[in-house]
Amino acid sequence: MKILEEIRNWEGKSKELIVKLSKEAREKPKLLEQVEEGLKEGSKVEKGICAEVMEYVSKDKPELVKPYIVTVIDYLDFDASRVKWEASRVIGNISKISPDKVTEAIPKLMVNTKDKSTVVRWSTAFALTEIAKNNSNIRNELVSKFREIIKKENNNGVKNVYLKFLKKIDNEK
Repeated sequence: MKILEEIRNWEGKSKELIVKLSKEAREKPKLLEQVEEGLKEGSKVEKGICAEVMEYVSKDKPELVKPYIVTVIDYLDFDASRVKWEASRVIGNISKISPDKVTEAIPKLMVNTKDKSTVVRWSTAFALTEIAKNNSNIRNELVSKFREIIKKENNNGVKNVYLKFLKKIDNEK
């Protein structure tokens, strides 16, 4: 059964489906092609599930999701918050193995630092700090942007993602 069909026919909890599909995709990476297709062609809910499957896989097997990085970047500015925050987390997870390629996501991530959704802003902070951590070429530029973001960010959880990163960088000097 195709992944989009499976999502549409699923009668259990969505988290169970995401865990199941993530496990299957780790075992059969070719399934990620269908996940990408779902991200492109599914409804908002289906796109969210597909983005979360990619996020789950990228946590411990970022190399499996790396071929889909361009598609993931495309969805950083999608109009559903869940898709944005999952795409941001994928970018953060992939930055370890593809520090240069993920820099293409920075312009969209910077826009998302002003998103009305706290979860989108938190996931964006995660992605940006992971990019800075894994790419020394862009780190200084991002650090100065983080200092500006901190001044304007109202949510302490989001602010703390940046502050924790800055503290770590300061301690390494």
